Amino acid sequence: MSLKKASLLIFIVLLIDQISKIYIKTHFVLGEDVTVFNWFRIYFIENEGMAWGTKISDFTSSISDRTAKTSLTVFRIFAIFGIGYWLYSTVKTKGHYLLTLAISLIFAGALGNIIDSVFYGILFNDSHGQVASFMPATGGYDTLLHGKVVDMLYFPIWKGYLPEWLPFWGGKFFTFFEPVFNVADVAISTGFVMLLVFNKKVFPKD
Repeated sequence: MSLKKASLLIFIVLLIDQISKIYIKTHFVLGEDVTVFNWFRIYFIENEGMAWGTKISDFTSSISDRTAKTSLTVFRIFAIFGIGYWLYSTVKTKGHYLLTLAISLIFAGALGNIIDSVFYGILFNDSHGQVASFMPATGGYDTLLHGKVVDMLYFPIWKGYLPEWLPFWGGKFFTFFEPVFNVADVAISTGFVMLLVFNKKVFPKD
């Protein structure tokens, strides 16, 4: 895959990701949901931390939530430069097509969520109890680097109580699939799965 094609793919993923997020942010109140099918809902939540809503401050009490948020966003920015260099290097050395495709998807997804983290705090006002506005006259809901990632894709395929004989979770109410995510998350996950499944093809041993 050429750098031009990889860039086009990244642009398309970013476009779909940001259009979907901006639409949800400007048409839904936080926590609002729409049932598309029994197993698929559009459910608007905001993620303040890492995957699954985890925060750095969850692991240490010596750092505040805001400092942790800033650190995470800065780390993501540095990471995206590293992924970008990996993509450029792979294209220039004529790496496997699947490797270039996977890195492109990971790059696009990571960049999509970074845009939220860096800019959404100043571009939108709060979504609590109201539909947010883009570039509100009163200012955004937070400062630069403190934006929240917009998630909306929810697939509660199965809900019920697990069998009592299961260790740890037996008898507890369980939802599959519980996480709420976005297009950027799908791109990142797809890229990582490709690297795992096609590991021997994309990283051949000499």
